Amino acid sequence: MGLVSLEGLEFFAYHGYYDEEQIVGNKYSVDVTVRADLKAAAVEDELSQTVNYEALYKIVKENMQVRARLLEHIGYEIVQSIFVEFPQVKWVEVSISKFNPPIGGVCKEARVTLTEDRPSP
Repeated sequence: MGLVSLEGLEFFAYHGYYDEEQIVGNKYSVDVTVRADLKAAAVEDELSQTVNYEALYKIVKENMQVRARLLEHIGYEIVQSIFVEFPQVKWVEVSISKFNPPIGGVCKEARVTLTEDRPSP
């Protein structure tokens, strides 16, 4: 088993519990890590044998473009999309940070992290 990670992906999106957040938008950061069997990729040196991080980025980008109220929901959708796209992935961790969240005080970022094992068939 091995890990493939993308860290510090940045997006401007329109997520938030409050209606105003969905109008004004905000900056977000996403980190994603997947665990999969990477032995064949290591031995064969073939992109088709690994988790292509360009495709992984595309999944995150597409999900970040869909408005949602909660970071938890966005994270869940990213995790499920990864499981669909990459059957070899056994585990996913997604962290989503919202910069300067509207909490009534100083806060650089609010972060939600979800981890999930692939469901058993």
